[in-house]
Amino acid sequence: MPVQVETLSLLNAVQALALGLMLWVGTHSGNDRALAAIRLRALALAVEATGYGLLALQAFISPSALVIGGNALNLLAQGMVVVAIRQLLGEPLRLKTAATIGFLGWAGVSWLGAVYPDYRLRVLWGSCAILGNVLLNVEALRGGCRDRDTRARCVLLWVYLLELALLLWRNGSLWLGSHPPEQVATPSPVNVFYVLLSGMQPLFASIGFLLLYNEILRRELHELARIDPLTGVANRRAMGEASDRMLAEARGWRGSVGVLLLDADHFKTINDRFGHDGGDKVLQALVGHIQSMLRSGDIVGRVGGEEFLVLSPGVDEAGLLALAERIRATVESSPLVINGEPVRLTVSIGTAVAGPGGWDMTVLRRRADAALYAAKRAGRNRVMSGESLA
Repeated sequence: MPVQVETLSLLNAVQALALGLMLWVGTHSGNDRALAAIRLRALALAVEATGYGLLALQAFISPSALVIGGNALNLLAQGMVVVAIRQLLGEPLRLKTAATIGFLGWAGVSWLGAVYPDYRLRVLWGSCAILGNVLLNVEALRGGCRDRDTRARCVLLWVYLLELALLLWRNGSLWLGSHPPEQVATPSPVNVFYVLLSGMQPLFASIGFLLLYNEILRRELHELARIDPLTGVANRRAMGEASDRMLAEARGWRGSVGVLLLDADHFKTINDRFGHDGGDKVLQALVGHIQSMLRSGDIVGRVGGEEFLVLSPGVDEAGLLALAERIRATVESSPLVINGEPVRLTVSIGTAVAGPGGWDMTVLRRRADAALYAAKRAGRNRVMSGESLA
């Protein structure tokens, strides 16, 4: 029994609707941006299912209504997908561009379907609109195959590249074939094959979209597990990973890594005076002062209650001491006001430098820690070098 376009369209509609429901019901975690993107993708599938439903019921719908309504739904769904992918990736949404492509595409295919009927020109015009949407998706996804941590982007990118190939094949068949069909609903191998593959595209794209959604959530969880929630800088775990990576790189080019260990002086007094909320504000301000003195390659992290670690690659002892002194002076000279009362904050800093012959971070931390306590014993609000204590 020959396969009918209406039958395939009905199956595609059921499949798209089922995928949309699974996306909507099956995803309920993640940040607001990711959830909004997955919901928009689910709605796009519902719109796409409605379009396939019209094609399945084409025997009961006038040809003009089918062309105008079906293409409007199809192009609307594609524009929604463009926005959903970009929202999920945190890229500019390109709402105006997607809306312009959709309107021009719909206006052209409606004219060539209802006013000046020409099936081949209508398919070509509609394909150009689809091409515009696909290129917007490719722009957002490009580069995904170069990073091992973004393989889902690569999968989704290939889905849209295959859609481009399908567009080229369909237009080539219409313009170069000896007996091209007169409508998409006309029984023919070209139409059956096109409707079949175009109906499978939402399935592959939805799988890629889910993989990308999962990948982004995993990356966010990975980052959250390495960020101090109070100050927003790296936590002890992240600093351990960063120090291992930085030392390995320095060993490779025989460079150096500077280590600063900072501690807020008399911080218990601040907590006793202003409570923990006031103490939290002081720590947040302290992080801001530290970050303002760092270079782009330097890293700061919170490794204790009021203790912070700074890693600075490519510095010698003199440069590291100069950095530490700038931080100390900035903190001392920057007044703080907590609950309307002035607060004077100072820090004590210990330093150590890793270089050829000394790549053990445990030893470096021990030297910087000894220098920090030497600074505190010497009266606080000062910088001491671990090299001078060795």
